[in-house]
Amino acid sequence: MPQQDPVVAKLSTLDRFLPVWILAAMALGLILGNTVPNLNSALEAVKIGEVSLPIALGLLVMMYPVLAKVRYDKAHEVLSDTKLMVMSLVINWVIAPAFMFALAWIFLPDLPEYRTGLIIVGLARCIAMVMIWNDLACGDRESAAVLVFINSVFQVLAFGLLGWFYLQVLPSWLGLPTTSADFSFWAVTLSVLVFLGIPLVAGFLTRLLGERAKGRAWYENTLLPAIGPWALYGLLFTITLLFALQGKTILDRPLDVARIAVPLFVYFIVVFTAGMLIGRWLKLGYAKTTTLAFTAAGNNFELAIAVAIGTFGVTSGQALAGVVGPLIEVPVLVALVYAALWARTRYFSDPETTAGKATS
Repeated sequence: MPQQDPVVAKLSTLDRFLPVWILAAMALGLILGNTVPNLNSALEAVKIGEVSLPIALGLLVMMYPVLAKVRYDKAHEVLSDTKLMVMSLVINWVIAPAFMFALAWIFLPDLPEYRTGLIIVGLARCIAMVMIWNDLACGDRESAAVLVFINSVFQVLAFGLLGWFYLQVLPSWLGLPTTSADFSFWAVTLSVLVFLGIPLVAGFLTRLLGERAKGRAWYENTLLPAIGPWALYGLLFTITLLFALQGKTILDRPLDVARIAVPLFVYFIVVFTAGMLIGRWLKLGYAKTTTLAFTAAGNNFELAIAVAIGTFGVTSGQALAGVVGPLIEVPVLVALVYAALWARTRYFSDPETTAGKATS
């Protein structure tokens, strides 16, 4: 019988059985969405941009503990790692969007609305849940925080331009049908400010004030274990609400969901594997390689859904493609957390690095 990975063995019960909790949260959301009258109207009554306020609160609760764990005094070391910085930008903003564009046309040539939705998902680089997956896989927290911040800046500056390129310019060059879309600069900026800016500031201030008051040992050995589990509570809460909001749509259109799911599944697996292989080839070490892979594979589904709804409407095929994103991303990336931990002791020479530690 193969021995259990020592890192997995150190995970708390909450962390170790995370796939079970996530599947339960997805199932609960689908049940609530299809059985509770007027639930959608209640959840959508108050929004931040195009995102339901309860979901926004869940994302903030999810992000805050992870960003409170980051040692911000090490950020300069991450920025000095040229190989990591350059490769992250190349994968996130050149390779991954182009790959999603190709998959969308290969798998959905006859479904332009879903195809456009997938391309939008590919342009929305992850700034939220990736912190959870990276932390569970013992990636480098400081690198993750810096890369997510850089992705956020690029997202504000480049999202509209890349949307124009992949929906109009590139298809025109290739002799393919084009899609007109006006992306709201404010929607992108608001997504970044809310889902990264607020928890980032809160996490930074918590560490700064906590260490000043009690010292680093107390902060990391007492306070962080107390607030750590709330990241996963926030994750499960968010997943439940997200699937409750879209549960009826998902169950009413299963064949459409299946067709959208296939290219998404291929995308997550291939991009993550490419990130791991590239990081190992560049000898970045396990922690930074894992961070590179997760920040490349994850997508900002909150932004993708908000942009699709704001541009094409809540009942559009583009919006459905955005909704299917987390339906596939969440279980696949959870599985990739365990794949990364498995690869840690087999393909990397630094298995005992302490850059990332098991949560709670």
